Amino acid sequence: MAIEETSLRKALLDGLAGDANAHRAFLEGASQLLRGYYRRRLPNDPAEAEDLVQETLIALHTKRGSYDPAYPVTAWIHAIARYRLIDHWRRTKRRGVSIPVDDVLGLSDPAAADAVDAGTDVATLLEKLPPKQREAIRLVKLEEKSVRDAAAATGWSESDIKVSIHRGLKTLAKLMREAEA
Repeated sequence: MAIEETSLRKALLDGLAGDANAHRAFLEGASQLLRGYYRRRLPNDPAEAEDLVQETLIALHTKRGSYDPAYPVTAWIHAIARYRLIDHWRRTKRRGVSIPVDDVLGLSDPAAADAVDAGTDVATLLEKLPPKQREAIRLVKLEEKSVRDAAAATGWSESDIKVSIHRGLKTLAKLMREAEA
C-alpha cells in the first residue's frame, strides 16, 4: 500500500506540474483503487460501481488542484469516492415494498419499536438545544452534510458550525446523563 501511495502521489504531483503521461498514470492507478472500493460497497450492482468509478475519476480530474500535498493522496481519493457514494445512495434511495397495514398486524418487530423509540428520544433531546446547535447537529450529524454545505445552507461560518456541533453534543451528553440518573 505504501508503494501505491508513493507512486500515486508522484504521478499526481507530476501531472499537476504538466506531465500528461503522469496524469494518465495517476488516473489509471486511481481507477484500480476505486474499482475495489466501489465493488466492495455495491457487490450486487457492478454497472453502478463502474459508473461511480467514472464519475469519481472525473471529479479527481476536475478537483486535482484542491489536493494538499501535506496529506496522503489515497485519503484524498477515498474522501472524494465516499462523497460520490453518499450522493449515489441519496439519488437512488430505494423505498421499501408497499405492504397494506392489514397484512402486517401481529408482525411487530421489537427491535424496530426500539429504533423508533430511540429516534423519538433523539428528537426530544434535540428540542432542548438552542436552535443554532440543533440546526448544526441536524444538518451535519443527522443529514450527513459536510460542514461546508451546512455553512452554506445556514449562512454561518464553517467554524461556527463546528463550534455549535461541539457545544450541542456536549449538552446532549449532559442531558442524557441527567436522564439516566
